[in-house]
Amino acid sequence: MNIIDSFTRIRLIAGTTFLEAVRQKFFNSVLLISIALVGSSTFFQQFDFGTGELKFITDFGFGALFFFGSILSITATTQLFFNEMENRTALTMLAKPVYKLEFLAGKFLGAHLLMLCFTLVITLALCGILYWREMVLFERLGSELILNGPLIRYGDVFLFGFLQWTKFGVLAAITLFVASFSNTNLYTIVVSFFMLLICQLQYIARDTYSVMEAGWERILVLGLGLIFPNFQLFNIGDQLVFDTEKTPALITLLQIVGYGVIYTLAFVLLAQVNFRRREI
Repeated sequence: MNIIDSFTRIRLIAGTTFLEAVRQKFFNSVLLISIALVGSSTFFQQFDFGTGELKFITDFGFGALFFFGSILSITATTQLFFNEMENRTALTMLAKPVYKLEFLAGKFLGAHLLMLCFTLVITLALCGILYWREMVLFERLGSELILNGPLIRYGDVFLFGFLQWTKFGVLAAITLFVASFSNTNLYTIVVSFFMLLICQLQYIARDTYSVMEAGWERILVLGLGLIFPNFQLFNIGDQLVFDTEKTPALITLLQIVGYGVIYTLAFVLLAQVNFRRREI
């Protein structure tokens, strides 16, 4: 297999998948709802004109990014995969010199590029609102805040968005893995959301493992902790943006990104194993 030709085929599939995803009404609807929700964050808290307001808006925006991003990642990946199955275009594509791994990689990259656009737009909207409220605070409170410098580290907002995008990549890979052996959209979406819930609560298994005595229960909990990624590792918003004393080190951030990349590759390869044995 020629590597250059393989990357070219993956790029073409990813580009086609991305354009198809952007045209979907569901993506545009979720994007508009997310922007509207982030924009309305200032109306969901008491206007005390203190830094608590900015932290509320930030947490609200981060929560909206994760919530709607997770829905979009699972649903878009599922639809993009099964559209190829139902329209029989996958059969036509795989009849050409396109390997199944290339097909899956192209689908994943197309969906992941869609999530990059979503994450970037929501992050920009959140930064715009934070900047607007920060300017209001400077006008109201004057020199008391100006002497302390900017209240928001906007680079950290984008860094958190990048970590969430990495997590969405893991989630899209998990969805692709479920779709590789599933026969329906509904089953894929339901199972993927259950796996999302497990990944969000995986830290509980790790806490349980740390206090358990040696035995088969400890081995079982440890195995579950290794199979399902721990999504709580990506939720470091409280250590960014405001808290200068607890800002994570660069090596920690690189480890989190590497952790996400490893799980993403693992689930895409597992999806390819299932997809190879699937009749299209």
